[in-house]
Amino acid sequence: MKKKVDILLATYNGEKYLKEQIDSILSQDYSEFNLIISDDCSTDSTRDILKEYEEKDERVKIIFNEKNLGSTKNFEFLLSQVESEYYMFSDQDDVWNKDKVSLSVKTIEEKNADIVYTDLEIVDEKLNSVNKSFNRKMKLIRKQKKFNDYRLEYLYNCVTGCTMICKSSKIKEILPFPNTKNILHDYWIALITSLNGTIYYLDIPTIKYRQHINNQVGTNRYTRRYKTFDEKRDYIIDLKIDKFNTYIENKKYFPDQLINLSEEGLYYFKMVKKIKNVNFKDWNIYNKIFKEESLGYKIFYFFFYNFPIIYRFGYNVYRIFRK
Repeated sequence: MKKKVDILLATYNGEKYLKEQIDSILSQDYSEFNLIISDDCSTDSTRDILKEYEEKDERVKIIFNEKNLGSTKNFEFLLSQVESEYYMFSDQDDVWNKDKVSLSVKTIEEKNADIVYTDLEIVDEKLNSVNKSFNRKMKLIRKQKKFNDYRLEYLYNCVTGCTMICKSSKIKEILPFPNTKNILHDYWIALITSLNGTIYYLDIPTIKYRQHINNQVGTNRYTRRYKTFDEKRDYIIDLKIDKFNTYIENKKYFPDQLINLSEEGLYYFKMVKKIKNVNFKDWNIYNKIFKEESLGYKIFYFFFYNFPIIYRFGYNVYRIFRK
C-alpha cells in the first residue's frame, strides 16, 4: 500500500506562476497525497485561483489566514496540519518534475532516512534552463556528498526546502521555529534533524527552480544589495552572529560541544566585526569553526575576516576598473 504524503504550499500574491506549480503537483505520477495550501492574506487573484482548484480536486485543501504570518510562520502553521506519514514543502512559483513525489517516497523508504532532499534545475521565468544543477552552481555539492550530520547545516544552509521529503514523526522535535529572519524553516528542520536523525542527498534535480524578480530566496547572493566592501563584510558577519546567538538561545536542541563552539563563534565574530584592517587574535577559533570546509573556502574567508584591508583595497580597485 502506498504511503500518503502531505504537500505543504504557502502562498502569498502568487497569481503569476501559481497555476503552473499546482498543475505540476496534481499531475504527479504518484497520486496518494494531499495538497494543503495556506494563503497568507494575498491581495491579488491568488485566493480565487485556489478556490478553483479546491473545487476541481478533492486532494486540495485551502486555508485562508486571517492575518499575515510571513513565510516561515506560515510553513510552521502548515506543519500543524500534517496527518500523513510523510510531508513535503512547495514554493508557489516553481514547477515539479512529474516523478518528484514518487522518487522522493521511494528513496526515503529505501534509505530509511528522516529527510531526503535533491538537486534543482535553475530556470528563467519562462522555464528555459539556465543551469542543470543549483547545488553545483552554489558550490554546495562537496558538503552534500560528504556529510549527513550537523556539519552539513551548522554554518550555512545546504538543504533546499522545496526538494525535501520528511517523516512527520519528527515534527515535534523541530517546532517551534526560532524567531529570526536569518534561519528559515528548511534550514532549521534540516539542522535539528541532522542532530538526532538521518539525512540523505539524492543527486538528481526534481524541480524546475524558477528565478524571477520577486524571488524571496534564489540564486542571487544577498551581498549584491550592498555597494561597499565593508557593508558586505558586516552583513556576512552579522549573519554568523545571529546564527550562533540563535543556537545558544535554543540550546536544548544542541549537544554541549556545539553550544561551546557556538559561544566561541559568537565571541570571535563580534571581535572581528570591530576589526577595520588586520587581526592577529584567536585564529585558533576560526580554524576550529571552519575545519570541515574546503581549503579554498578556509583561505578566502580567513583573509576576509582577519585582513579586511586587503579585500577592501582589491574591491575598490575592481569597482574602479569596472566603471
